[in-house]
Amino acid sequence: MFRYTAALIIVASLLLSACGAEDKKVTESATPVGEPSTTTPEEPSNSNQGETGETGTAVSEPITNETTATEAEHASSEQVATEEELQKTYHMNANYYIKPNDEKSPSKVVLLTFDDGPKEEKMITSLIDTLDKHNAKAIFFVNGYRVKNNPGLLKFIHERGQIVGNHAWDHEDLKKMTTSEAAKQVADVQKIVKDTIGEEPQFFRPPFGSGNDALKATVKKNGMLYMTWSNGSLDWDKSTKDKPEKVIQNVLDQLNPGSNILMHELPWTIEALDELLTKLEKKGYSFVDPRAIELEAR
Repeated sequence: MFRYTAALIIVASLLLSACGAEDKKVTESATPVGEPSTTTPEEPSNSNQGETGETGTAVSEPITNETTATEAEHASSEQVATEEELQKTYHMNANYYIKPNDEKSPSKVVLLTFDDGPKEEKMITSLIDTLDKHNAKAIFFVNGYRVKNNPGLLKFIHERGQIVGNHAWDHEDLKKMTTSEAAKQVADVQKIVKDTIGEEPQFFRPPFGSGNDALKATVKKNGMLYMTWSNGSLDWDKSTKDKPEKVIQNVLDQLNPGSNILMHELPWTIEALDELLTKLEKKGYSFVDPRAIELEAR
């Protein structure tokens, strides 16, 4: 009887040892199974990952790794969105209207532009704050002599994500200049803008909208799209001075899909801008990103 009991005890002990070894094997293999979903290939393995269940630190690590993976995915999505935004989905026609390249891109868009700057920090800040509120980008067509006097304002426009355009060095009629004089007006702005913000403008608008074939050839040689406008706010005219409601009405009266809207860095335009953009949105219009416009007119 004693021998029989002893044998039973020995068998039971062997069975318990075997079960314990199997449990340990399962426990040790559980953590690596989940790692590929929580650790990105670029990240080094955490030295505590094999301690899951033994300390609080290891249990919380997958949450941290999941957050990192989510952030990486979000950053990747933002990069894709930026690349898509920069695709040339629009072009400008001979009448300076902005048109979609295919049916996928909305036709009810407007291009926002501001000429003759950069002038004053307070006005530019207000303009850009309003543009940001409406998730809108605009071209700020600058004069070279103003950039020379206010390089910090040009950097500010660029750093706030807005687009810089070339508006000649002086605000003079380029059509009345010789070809070489007009070419210098264009090239000097390209240089000072490049020196200031690290890149050259891709859009050109002549002062007063006055140009000729020679000027257009110069602009093209400098890698820019030549444009005037198709919708003038008349904010520069004495009839609209200190009358933001007139600026708004002038734009709405000329509104068409693809309108290329000319405005200026003026107090009454700044006062009008938020209401103007709101009214445009209510009419179903959105604001085309200038970087989505081809640099060749059609």
